[in-house]
Amino acid sequence: MPTTKAEAVWNGTLREGNGVMKLPSGTYEGPYTFYSRFEKGAGEDTGTNPEELIAAAHAGCFSMALSGQLANAGFPPETIASTAEVTMATGEGGSRITKSHLITRARVPGIDEQTFQEKVQAAAAGCPVSKALAGIEITVEATLEG
Repeated sequence: MPTTKAEAVWNGTLREGNGVMKLPSGTYEGPYTFYSRFEKGAGEDTGTNPEELIAAAHAGCFSMALSGQLANAGFPPETIASTAEVTMATGEGGSRITKSHLITRARVPGIDEQTFQEKVQAAAAGCPVSKALAGIEITVEATLEG
């Protein structure tokens, strides 16, 4: 299996500084700041944050895992659209990611609801990003579209 990497550069202090995160493939490069991470909507919130990128990774990984689960069971999906909502909370030990809630809609010909939900749960537990996030709560809301 390949080793994947990404790059982040930070300049300055936590509150006043800024940085850039980028993928070596060139498909993404974007700014991030204290405001884009902790104070969305505060005015200076342009940019991304690490949690947003984790959410994208979780949604993508889960969608691929679900596709594999469904195809292996004889139900190749037409489409799977997933969102991950990553929650960060601040407590005694500082800030930490506490939850990732996956929301998915899938069009899968010929599958029944029970089998679909079983494959959803298997994908949520089995995707590599879910395994990397094993220390947090992971929930799934899945809709089988007609």
